[in-house]
Amino acid sequence: MLTEDSLLSAEKGMVYQVEILRVDNLCKTYGSGEVQVQALKDVSLTMERGEFAAVVGASGSGKSTLLNCIGGLDEPTSGKIYMNGEDLFAMKDSKRTIFRRKNIGFIFQSFHLIPELSVEQNMIFPLLLDYRKPEQERVEEMLELLGLADRRRHLPGQLSGGQQQRVAIGRALITRPILVLADEPTGNLDSRSSQDVMDLLEKAARHYQQTVLMITHNMDLTSNADRVFRVADGILTDLGGMRP
Repeated sequence: MLTEDSLLSAEKGMVYQVEILRVDNLCKTYGSGEVQVQALKDVSLTMERGEFAAVVGASGSGKSTLLNCIGGLDEPTSGKIYMNGEDLFAMKDSKRTIFRRKNIGFIFQSFHLIPELSVEQNMIFPLLLDYRKPEQERVEEMLELLGLADRRRHLPGQLSGGQQQRVAIGRALITRPILVLADEPTGNLDSRSSQDVMDLLEKAARHYQQTVLMITHNMDLTSNADRVFRVADGILTDLGGMRP
């Protein structure tokens, strides 16, 4: 489990291998009898603090099911998921909901921004939901990092798709989650905007030492990742590092 000393050491530039995520023998089955589908079959993986990993696979391969289980949105049939040393599905539903809100940041293919709120208001919304006061210095830093400082008062409808996804990235990171889960984050963007968003997601993750797990069907977008996994027919394979 992360301690205050380990966090301070990481902020000072010291590198520590701190396990953030452990998935042990995860299985997920839908239906029963002749219509039974094994979406995940004995999936195991670990991720460390600051690691950027990608999961690739065709539609229906099980990659979205894996992300939903890790995010606590879907309960596995068997197996264990440990996040920062805590057994996610040993928690009661109410505790898991609070844990998820405080410790996991989500980025989706659809931006899910609130149209009536400005860029800055959308970014800090998760903090307000948790009755936490935003640190203005951190908000300013993130706006600059994501290239949104001059768009802070714009509404989502006044932004391009790539800019809206930047807001979604900022919203996912603002709570300082221990894990960021990105589900096809470039699925609604053209190729140029897709690479821009990937570069910004990596930059933000490195800057804040976030652990990021992204799923994508596009192998070309995995060049930013430290490690790549492939899911096929519910089976996970570690393809190793793809970075040069």
